[in-house]
Amino acid sequence: MTPAQLRAFCLGFNAAVEEFPFTPETSVFKVLGKVFALTALDAEPLKVNLKCEPEAAVRLRAEHEAIVPGWHMNKRHWNTVTVGGLPDELVRELVEDSYDLVVAGLPRAERLRLDRP
Repeated sequence: MTPAQLRAFCLGFNAAVEEFPFTPETSVFKVLGKVFALTALDAEPLKVNLKCEPEAAVRLRAEHEAIVPGWHMNKRHWNTVTVGGLPDELVRELVEDSYDLVVAGLPRAERLRLDRP
């Protein structure tokens, strides 16, 4: 997966936006103000921080060298994923899971707002 593909995939989710609150090089993808992905798209290797269920995070880290505890994040809930070290389909699944976890944590009224066309 290329940086452009990762960016497009993150922005393809309902109400997803890209912001740069830290540095111009650090893309922060949010849904209704909540972070679901954080990456430096010009970094090599390309890595992305993604939210993950704690039990799944531990399992994924054990199964894949390319997945480690989230850098500068709560290590229980975030993983850092080296994109080139995994199949694209798995990276897409992990990004989607992160987005879904963040949406699930939103207040009900905000979740309902996302369901509207």
